[in-house]
Amino acid sequence: MTTHQRVKKHAQRVPKARVDKFSERRAELGEAALTTLAALGYARTSLREIAQNSEFSHGVLHYYFSDKVDLIICSVKQYKARCVTRYDHAVESATTYDELMEGFLQSLGDTLRDEGHVHRLWYDLRSQALFEEAFRADVVQIDKSLESMIWRIMSRFAELSGRPSGMPPSATYALFDGLFQQGLLKHLSGDTQAVPAMQADVRHAISHLFAAPAVSDVAANSAISALPAKAPARKRAA
Repeated sequence: MTTHQRVKKHAQRVPKARVDKFSERRAELGEAALTTLAALGYARTSLREIAQNSEFSHGVLHYYFSDKVDLIICSVKQYKARCVTRYDHAVESATTYDELMEGFLQSLGDTLRDEGHVHRLWYDLRSQALFEEAFRADVVQIDKSLESMIWRIMSRFAELSGRPSGMPPSATYALFDGLFQQGLLKHLSGDTQAVPAMQADVRHAISHLFAAPAVSDVAANSAISALPAKAPARKRAA
C-alpha cells in the first residue's frame, strides 16, 4: 500500500470536504516529526516514542497516521521531494561544464554536511524495504525520483561537454548514490575529510563519464579507417 492509498483510507474517517485539510495536517506533522525520526531511526521508533520526543500527543499522531511506517514514509517522502529540486538551480544556471561541476559538488557537500542525519533515515528506510513489504512501493517510487534527478544533472553535463555519458540512468544513479552513501558513513563516523573526499570521488567519476577520447586513440582509429580494404586472398592453382 502506497502513501497515497494510506491517506485515502485514513481520510475516510473525516468528511469529504475536510480531506484536503487532513492531508495538509499530515504533511505538517510529518515535517515537524522529521528531526525526531532522523535521530531515533526506524528500529527505535513508535508513534508513542515519537510523541514523547516531540510537541505532539500520541493521540494526535495516531489520528493522522495509521502507524510509524505511515509517518516515516510521509516524512521521508516530503524531504526527498525537496532534495529532487535542490540541484535544479545549478543545472539551469550553469552555462559551462566547470560551473555545473562546482555547483553540483557544492550542493552535494552542503547536504551531506548539514543534513546527514536525515539522509541516514532514508538509507535506513531503504534497507528496511528489503524486509518490510509495507515500505517497498514508496521506496521504489522515491528511488526512481532520485534516479531521474541524477539523470537530469548528467544530461546537462552531456550537453555542456558535447559527449554522452556512456552509462544508462540506473547505473549512473547507482554510481553516485554509492559514493554519497559511502561519504555519509564516513562523515557520521567522525571523518573530517569525508565531505572533500566524496566531492573528489564524484568529480573523478564525472570526469571519466564525460572524458574525451585520448588523442592517440583518435589518431589510431583515423589511421585504421583510412587504410584500404584488404583484398581477398587468391586461390592457389592446383
